[in-house]
Amino acid sequence: MAVSNIVNPAQHHLEVVHSQPPTEVFAVHGADPEVLAYAMAKYSRSALSMKESLKEISSQRAEQFLNTFYFQYGHRSIADLAHIAFAIERLSLLAAISLVDEQRWDGQERSTRYQNFKKSGWYMPDFGTNRDAAQLYRHSVEGLFTAYHELAEGMFESLKTQVAKPAEMKQDGYDRTLKARAFDVARYLLPLATNTSLGQIVNARTLETQVSRLLSSPYAEIRQLGERLRDAATGAAWNVHGEELAKLQQEIAVLDPALGAKAEALLTREVKTAPTLVKYAAPNNYEIETKRELAQAAAELMQGEAIAPAPVVDLVERKESLEAEIAATLLYGACHYSYRQLRDRVAALDEGRIHEIIALGTRYRGKHDELLREFSAGQMLRFDILMDIGGFRDMHRHRRCVQVLQGYTTAHGYDIPEGVAEAGLQAQYEAAVQSAHQAHAKLGTESADYALPLGTRMRALFKMDFAEALYISELRSQPQGHFSYRRVAWEMYEAVRKQHPALAQYFRVTDVNEPVDLLKR
Repeated sequence: MAVSNIVNPAQHHLEVVHSQPPTEVFAVHGADPEVLAYAMAKYSRSALSMKESLKEISSQRAEQFLNTFYFQYGHRSIADLAHIAFAIERLSLLAAISLVDEQRWDGQERSTRYQNFKKSGWYMPDFGTNRDAAQLYRHSVEGLFTAYHELAEGMFESLKTQVAKPAEMKQDGYDRTLKARAFDVARYLLPLATNTSLGQIVNARTLETQVSRLLSSPYAEIRQLGERLRDAATGAAWNVHGEELAKLQQEIAVLDPALGAKAEALLTREVKTAPTLVKYAAPNNYEIETKRELAQAAAELMQGEAIAPAPVVDLVERKESLEAEIAATLLYGACHYSYRQLRDRVAALDEGRIHEIIALGTRYRGKHDELLREFSAGQMLRFDILMDIGGFRDMHRHRRCVQVLQGYTTAHGYDIPEGVAEAGLQAQYEAAVQSAHQAHAKLGTESADYALPLGTRMRALFKMDFAEALYISELRSQPQGHFSYRRVAWEMYEAVRKQHPALAQYFRVTDVNEPVDLLKR
C-alpha cells in the first residue's frame, strides 16, 4: 500500500478547522432601536446573520414580535437590547433627582459647580386658587436666587483676596477657576425648583420602569415628565440630519420626480425609537400603595419618637437578621428616621411582627412587578449618609451600590458650606436658608419641597460591597472634588478603618484635612 495515499486524520481535522471563515466583528449603524433589538433577539431563534436579519425585518414585524415575546411571554431581556438617547430640558432639580434614580442609568446633567444658574428659570407648581401660597412660594424662590447671586459674587471677591494669581496664569483662567469655586458655595442656595437640563441613554426596559415610576410620583411635574418621556419614545424622534436630508430629497425630486419619491421614503421617513416597548407604561399601583402603607407602619412603630442625632456618615454594623434588615429598609424609605434607629427598633420585635412588615412590601405586587429596591439586602457595608442635597446629587451617581432615598424635609436642618464664615457671609447665608425653611413649613404641601435650597440636609442609605466603598472613598476624596462629598468620602473611609482596621491599608484616599490648591480643578 502506498504511504502517500494515507490521510492523517489529525491533519485533515486541522485543515477543516482552518478553512472556516474568521470571526467577524462589525458595528451596526442606522437601524431603529426596536428593530435592532428584534434582530439581536433572533440570534436565539434563527441561524440568520445580523445583516440578513436586518435586511428582512421591518418595523411592523418587530412590533409583532415584541408584542408576543415581550408583553405576552414576559421576555423582558429583549428590551435591554434597544438603547435610546433622550434630551430632557427645563425640568426642575427636584424632578431631575427623581428621573436619574435608576440603577441602570447613563447620562449627564448641567453642573451646578461650573455653571451660573441665575438665568436658568425655575418651576412654578400649580397652587390652584390659593393665591397667598403661590405668592409666598414665588417670593421664597426669588429670594433664594437673589441670595445665590449675592453669595456667588461675595465669595468670588473674597477668594480673590485669599488666592493670588500666579504670574504664568492668564486672567480669564484665574477668574474662571475662582468663579467655579464660588459656585461650589453659592449652589447651596439654589432651590429645588431651579431648572436644569440633562441627557440620558437608557435601554427600553429601564425606560419602561423609569416612566412607570415617574407616573407614580406624588409630584405633578414628575408625573407630566413621565408622560412626556413616554410620548417621546413612542412618537417621532428628532433627526440630527433631518433638515439636510429633507433638502437633499427635494433636490433629487427636482432632477427626477420618480427618484425623488423613492428617496422621500428613505431620507425623510419618520423614526420612532420605541413605539412598542414603552407604550403600555402606566402608574405602578404596587409602588404607590406599598409606600402609603409603609409610611403608616413606620409611624405606628416609632409612635412619634424623636429623630435621634446622627453623624454625617454612619456605617451601621451588621448584627440583625436578614429579615430584620429587609423590614428596617422598607420602613427607612417611608420616614425620616436613621437606619440605625429603625434597625434597633425592628430588631427588638418578635419574628411574626417583622414578617408582617416584610409582607407589606409584597402585598400589592403584580405579576410583572419587580420587588421594591428596599428588598436588596445582605450587603456587608451599609452607610447611612446625612448630607446636603447638592452634595448628595454627586453621590447619587454611584449606581453599583443600592441606594434608598428618604423624602425631603427640614427636620435635619442644613449645612453651612466651607468658606462662608471666612468671607463674612455666614449670617447672610443662614438668613436665606432659614427664610426658605420657614416658607416650606407655611406652605405645608408637597409643592413646598421645590422651595428648599440645596443646602438642606437629606438622608439616604447606601448599601455596597468592599470594592465599591473603596472606589467611592478614593474617587470622591480627591482634591479637585467638591468639599461636601469629599468629607463624606473621607468619613466612609474612616468608618471602614474603625470597624475593619486590617482593610484600611488598601485605601488610597486623600486626606481632606490637608490644604487644597484652589486654582486646581
